[in-house]
Order: sequence, then C-alpha cells, then structure tokens
Amino acid sequence: MRRSRVDDADELTTARTPHDGIDDGTAEDSAEPVVEISYDEQRYPARPRRLRPRDQFRGGTLRRFLTDPRNANGANPSYVEWLVRQSMLKDADVLSRQLSGQPSMWRNPYARPDARRAIESTDVWFTAYPISLMARPGESFLDALGDEALWEAFEWVGINGIHTGPVKRAGGISGWQETPSVDGHFDRISTQIDPEFGDENAFRRMADVADAHGGSVIDDIVPGHTGKGADFRLAEMAYKDYPGIYHMVEIPREDWSLLPEVPAGRDSVNLDADTERELSARGYIIGELQRVIFYTPGVKETNWSATAPVVGTDGLERRWVYLHYFKEGQPSINWLDPTFAGMRLVIGDALHSLGDLGTSALRLDANGFLGVEKSAEGLPAWSEGHPLSHAANHIIAGMVRKVGGFTFQELNLTIEDIRDTGAVGADLSYDFVTRPGYHHALATANTEFLRLALTTALETGVEPVQLVHGMQNHDELTYELVHWATTHRDTVYPFRHGESTGAEIAETVRAELTQALTVDADYNLVFTQNGIACTTASLIAATQGKATLDAITDADVPAIRDAHLLLAKYNSWQPGVFALSGWDLTGSLTLPADEVRHLIASGDTRWIERGAHDLLDVAPDASTSASGMPRARALYGSLARQQADPESFLTGLRDILKIRSENGIAVASQVDIPQVGHPSMLVMVHRLDGGDRRLEDAPLQITVLNFSGESIEGTVRSEWLVPQSTAVDAATGDVVGRVDELQSFALELGPYAGLFLRMQAPEVAED
Repeated sequence: MRRSRVDDADELTTARTPHDGIDDGTAEDSAEPVVEISYDEQRYPARPRRLRPRDQFRGGTLRRFLTDPRNANGANPSYVEWLVRQSMLKDADVLSRQLSGQPSMWRNPYARPDARRAIESTDVWFTAYPISLMARPGESFLDALGDEALWEAFEWVGINGIHTGPVKRAGGISGWQETPSVDGHFDRISTQIDPEFGDENAFRRMADVADAHGGSVIDDIVPGHTGKGADFRLAEMAYKDYPGIYHMVEIPREDWSLLPEVPAGRDSVNLDADTERELSARGYIIGELQRVIFYTPGVKETNWSATAPVVGTDGLERRWVYLHYFKEGQPSINWLDPTFAGMRLVIGDALHSLGDLGTSALRLDANGFLGVEKSAEGLPAWSEGHPLSHAANHIIAGMVRKVGGFTFQELNLTIEDIRDTGAVGADLSYDFVTRPGYHHALATANTEFLRLALTTALETGVEPVQLVHGMQNHDELTYELVHWATTHRDTVYPFRHGESTGAEIAETVRAELTQALTVDADYNLVFTQNGIACTTASLIAATQGKATLDAITDADVPAIRDAHLLLAKYNSWQPGVFALSGWDLTGSLTLPADEVRHLIASGDTRWIERGAHDLLDVAPDASTSASGMPRARALYGSLARQQADPESFLTGLRDILKIRSENGIAVASQVDIPQVGHPSMLVMVHRLDGGDRRLEDAPLQITVLNFSGESIEGTVRSEWLVPQSTAVDAATGDVVGRVDELQSFALELGPYAGLFLRMQAPEVAED
C-alpha cells in the first residue's frame, strides 16, 4: 500500500539540536522544538543549495540588461563582442597560434639585416597610393595593380617591385559606425583589406601577376600606432589586455578637473602645454617629448590627448590620457607593457601580410618612436633614438626575416639613429639623409649641402646601399634636417667658404627651399614644420621660375623632363633601392588648393600633391579617382603613350635603369664623394664589387651630374682614380676622359646632364 506524503514526512522528521545536527544521544532530552523539514529538503537532503533545481533555473534564465542593447558602450556585451571580433589583437592571437611550432619558422636566418639580399630580390620600386590611382569603372585598386598590361609596362621600363601603400582598413570607430582615416590610411584599425581597395583574393592575384613578371609586392605595417578602431575602444573600456596596447593612463575622478572638457561630437581633445606640465608634475604622464610632430596651434600643441568619459565593461566610468606622436586619431603603441599586447598586435599584422597575402617585404612606418622614458627633471622625455625602439625593431625585422621576407624603415631621425637601428633592425632605410639635399641642389644649382650630407653619412657608417632612394611619394618633401637641427645643432661644419653650425645650416637650407618652392611659386605649400607639399614635377617647375600652374606650358615640358631624369640618375646610379611613384611616371603637378580645400582645412596641405593619375589611360573621361581625388595635370601622359615616344620621360628612364641593371650598381660600394670645381657638379665614386670589399681589383664607376640648367665644365678628381686609366660612357661606349698624374680628368656636361662612367685600367705596354 502506497504511503502518503504525510507519512513520508513523519518518518523523516528529526529533531534539530544546538550541536549542528550531530547526534550525541541527547536529542530526546532536548528542550528544542521539533521542526519539520520542507518538501525540497525531503527530496534533496544531501544536495548543496546551489545545485537544487530552483537555483539552476535562476542561473540559466535570460539575462536582463539595464542598458539598451543598441547602446555602444562597455555595459552592452553585444557591443563589446562586436568590437572584439574585429580587433587586430584578436586576429593576431589566432594567426600566431597557426604558425607556432611549425618547421617553416626555422628555415631562414634572421639575426642580422642584409641590405644586399633584399636588393637582389627587388631593387626598383613603384610606390603606389591607393586613393590616387585611377582604374576602370568598377575595378578596384588591387585589381588595377594586378593588371597584366601594367606589369608588362613595368617590366619594359625596369621596375621589379611594387609598394602598395596602406590598403587595410583604417580610421576609427564611433559607436557602431566606422569613421574615415585621418592620415591617408596610416591609422590602421584592422588586418582586413579595406573594401574600398579590393579584397584578399585581389591582393593574392596581384602578387601572382607580379611574380610572373619577375616582380615582388611590398606591404606596410605600422608598429608605432593604430587608429581609433576596435582595439582602442576596448582599451578605453579597460577590457582585458587592450589597455596594454597603448601608452594610456587612467586619471582618477578626483583629478578630472585637470582635464579639458571634450566638446560635443568629439571623443578626445589635445592637452595644452600647461595641462601637460601639471599632469607630469603629479606623476600621471611623462610629459613633454623631444618634439611635437605636426605641431599646429589650437590643434596639436602637445603629444597627449584626454578622452571623454567612457563606460567600461565593469560599468565604471573612466577618463584616460593617451600618447600620440602623430595625430590625435593615431594613439601610440606601448612596446613595454607587461601584457605585451602591442607587440602581439603588430607581429600578428606582419604575419598576416607575409603569410596570408603573399607579400615579400614590409615597410615599417613610424618605427623610430617605439620607446619613451621620463628624463631628468626639467628635460623633455627621451622619445627619439631610444634603445627600446632598437630592440622592438630588431624583433619585428627578425620575425619578418624568419619567415623569409625583409623590411625597410621610414626613419626621419639622425644619421646615427638610422645607423644604429639598421644595425639590428630593418634591412633598408628610406633616404632621409640626402633627399632634401638633392632637392636643395636643384633649387640652388649648388651641390655643397648634398655633398656634405653624402660625406657625413659615409663617415657615420650609413652606406647608400642601405637606403631606399626615392623621388616623390605620398608624403611631403621633408626638410626638418633632424641630424643637423638636433643632435648636431652645435657641431661646426665647413660651409660656403666659412664655418657654420648644424643648426645654422638647417635654417639656411629650409629658408632657401621655402623661398624657391613656395614663395616664388604659389602651387607648392608648406606642410606644418615638417616640409613642403609638392610633386617632383612641381618642385622642378618652381626651380625653373614658373610662378603659377598656368605659367607651366607645353613648351616647358622638355626642360622639366630633363631635370626629372637628372634626379632619376642621382637616385638610381648609386647603390641601394630606387623608388618612384605614379606622380613621377606621369609628371603630375600639384592640385589647385581650391579643389581639395575641405581636405587641407585642418592644415594637412599634403593633399595638393596626391592628385589622381591614370597610368594606363583606362579612365580618360574621369575627373576623379574612385576615392574622389581630383585628377592632377599630367605633363608626360600615360605609360603606353610614353612607350611609343622615344623622347618621353619613360623612355629616358628605361635607358637609365638598363645601365643600372647591366652594371650592378645597386649592390656596389660607395667609396668617395670628391670635392668639385663647379658648384653645380656632383661626383660619386663606386666600386662595382657586388658588396664584397675584398675584391680590390673590382672596376671603379663614377656618376657625374649637373644640377643646373646651364652647360658646365668641370674636373673630376679622386684619390681612387688611377693615372692613365680612361673614363668610358656606359651609354655610348665613348671615352670621355683620361686620368692625369693628379688623378683627375676634365669633362663637359650639358644642362641637367648626367654620365655613368666606367673606369678602364691603363693599357700595359708590351716589352
């Protein structure tokens, strides 16, 4: 017979005692009342309360959010998850796990930079700029760069490498929306290709076409900063390791009064110098740095900005102060945070380009600013030439070499910094050493400063074979002359028949460049304190006395072309990589300022030099690129038109590069920069030894250039010249001079002319 629940309850009834339920034999005598247990206790007498059904049900119920699920803040888990999915740090973690422990990671040497190995793989580069390249309707930038016709033209002229420029997503995130780039896509926020430029499949096809034509593809990484994308937004929310990516400091609420108010519609505001000093004095930040790059009053007066209040994933509201060497939208990466989150992010981005996209090399952008440290009281923080930058560059470059690639750096610091960083880091460095020098030589018809720069580099230990000698790229003509204006500002140099300090030389060179290029010509503009926004063609036009764009006529094109070819000879007839852009190939001029007024309103005048250009004449009727950049006036025309013209810039460039290739100058050794008898003349002496200085009998080569628009007579003299040897023009085979007993020979050069001379040993007389 089935018993009732009451019977069950009676049977299970026990007495509760003051001895925590332990039966010591005194229960019957206890005066404590007998308490009946509940039905739940009858059924689950031994289960902890947290395992009983009611509590399990409570733990598994739908979560109730106190905030609107559409909110874009740290209190919304959906928003946080959305950010994590597109963050670079998350991608880096996935990529690194895929390669970890694989045998491919141990097949290549990686400890030491090797400039000549890099050059032997690719030595003449086309530098692309995504938003300025004109393509067919509906064709992406990457599809255009993978065009067979383009690579046939490149192969014809002698270009064997293409630097794509930044093509991954950049800019920022505000709420659920992406915001545009503030620095030409150098404020990266993702490892994904920006749909504006194509996709990963198009990138891989481009790499395959390049390989079929003996070329290579070079991509970018930015180890110095990101944009304000998912990683930065998660950092503001104090989510996991993300704050460790950046140089950012949480300011306690009691000191928020020290911070400036953030206007509506903005997420941060730059600190003024007084606030920077106050926060430094209170120990929050390291304060003033050695210089403020892109300094603009009222826009960027310091390298620090404060965020608006941000709700974190823990529900707390925070305000941060963060470092940005460059623009406010480019928060700097912290390479020595205990989480090493910044390092992981950068290495992951590099591995994605090399492993997934098939690139051969990477440009390191802003890699000279990876270490920052508080200095002695009253001095700016140590932020340039820091040992941490060298260490971080060693890690990046070593990792790239480890997977079979190479790197080059854009490091606009002192020559010693370039030497020291290059000793362990990138295989190649952009030529900030002599680039302003050869522009100054053209502007003044005087090569003295250029010769000083070349000689100083050799004496300091930076050989031209380590450098990427470029003409125009997307950036301004830099004239900061950091080597002369900072570390060597008080060093005395012989200059213009007297002596001048480095600071005085820098000031003189900047003033003369500014006068010739921006005052005497209204179509080139000063860019903050960094340099001058111009194209190579517009720079040349200014040096030839053209005051306005309208003053440049078709009759002026031959002289501009000849000076342009002179600069190509300077950059390519010496060891190292030679690089040029679509603006160079088409002879593009700057855009009228009114056409890009909305872009230069913030002070970034470089947009005038980034006009759209049509290499293959695929969009003859288009007035803008697909990205909206106005078409620039092109003096030389498309590549196909130039190929058919024996007097064109492209045909002349082909002859120059043929001489470069046939004589192996790219991997030679520069041995002398002699003094000259005519101020417009430049002489560079090289040994064609393939980089092996043990080959003492290697032939000598001499590059002789005339940086003026007038014919000149001059003397070439060098202690390396052997009496009775002859100088042979590599282009014609003609003997142009014989070395006398004073180790010299005379020659004549026409306007903007240049000679590539091979020295032949004196004939040995027969007995």
